[in-house]
Amino acid sequence: MVDLTNELGLAQSTVSKHLACLRDCGLIDYRVDGRQSFYALTRHELLDLLRSAEQVLAATGEAVALCPVYGTPATSPAAAA
Repeated sequence: MVDLTNELGLAQSTVSKHLACLRDCGLIDYRVDGRQSFYALTRHELLDLLRSAEQVLAATGEAVALCPVYGTPATSPAAAA
C-alpha cells in the first residue's frame, strides 16, 4: 500500500477504500506476505482496458476530468426537468 500511496499521492485511507471497492467488484485480488499485501488484476482483459484508457487520456489531455460526485447517481435530463 505504501508504494500505491506514494505513486498516487493520496492518503492511505483513500487508497485503502479504493482497493476495497475494487476487491468487492472482483476486479482485483490480493495476497498477504508478512506485513505486505500484493495486489493483482483478476482478469487479463482489465489490462487491455487500462491501456485503452491511457490512450484516450493521452489523446484528450486536459479535456477529461474526474467525476466530482463519485458514487452519486447521475441525474438524467428528464429527471431534472
